[in-house]
Amino acid sequence: MLFQRWVGLTFRVGSFCSLPRGRTWPPLFEIEKETHVRFCGSRSRSYGTVMAEEAKKLAAYAAVDNHIQNNQVVGIGSGSTIVYAVDRLAERVRQEKLNIVCVPTSFQARQLILQHSLTLSDLDRHPELDVAIDGADEVDAGLTLIKGGGGCLTQEKIVAGCAKHFIVIADFRKDSKALGQQWKKGVPIEVIPMAYVPVSRTIAKRFGGEAVLRMAVSKAGPVVTDNSNFILDWKFEHSQNWKEVNTAIKMIPGVVETGLFVGMAERAYFGMEDGSVKIRDPPII
Repeated sequence: MLFQRWVGLTFRVGSFCSLPRGRTWPPLFEIEKETHVRFCGSRSRSYGTVMAEEAKKLAAYAAVDNHIQNNQVVGIGSGSTIVYAVDRLAERVRQEKLNIVCVPTSFQARQLILQHSLTLSDLDRHPELDVAIDGADEVDAGLTLIKGGGGCLTQEKIVAGCAKHFIVIADFRKDSKALGQQWKKGVPIEVIPMAYVPVSRTIAKRFGGEAVLRMAVSKAGPVVTDNSNFILDWKFEHSQNWKEVNTAIKMIPGVVETGLFVGMAERAYFGMEDGSVKIRDPPII
């Protein structure tokens, strides 16, 4: 794969328009805290014209090429970006004869695995995963995530928590300095159906903002998760200490899980508008 690489947000350190045979992406230890990788072919396009779908594909392919190896158990996330990750994973399994076992986070992920004739498993048989790859609704500068726009937050967090390495893939629209700058729909919170009113009132009272029951689009009534629960979307008013807020919300009776992923992601790949891939690691504390 042809690419051009520079480190940091603006400073270029060099370009590479060919790779030795058999090489994919730079080894993990060669990648700085935040890296951009530009594909040589993108120069023929004007900057900013790469659409979101192509950006998703770039991020997904980069993550799969850099983190998937033979004889791994892989957690497969949910959402539109994951479609490209599974496409690339299946391609590599066929071409390289890889032995990969896949654990899904949702019905959608399970169907993707089966459609690509990949090996399907679950946490009963494989409770420890080598790596999990998933998308996000928003990623801040510290790799704190908002997830659950698709309603699968609980399974996604369980699978991510079972993985030795949790990798996030997204397009440029999900890249944010602080949560709430890009994603305006709030933090998803999965709740037991009978508790959605008291939980929403408690969240608004303690943390401000408004927690709204998510309603379905194609049917009458609320969205129902794969676990037969409801989802509240908490539209917060200002930035918070997300680690403390996540813990406090989970202690409210009736809350199953939150869409706040704090301290879980090891690396994020962003497909950018100009055809590059930006790689972000957690800040060094």
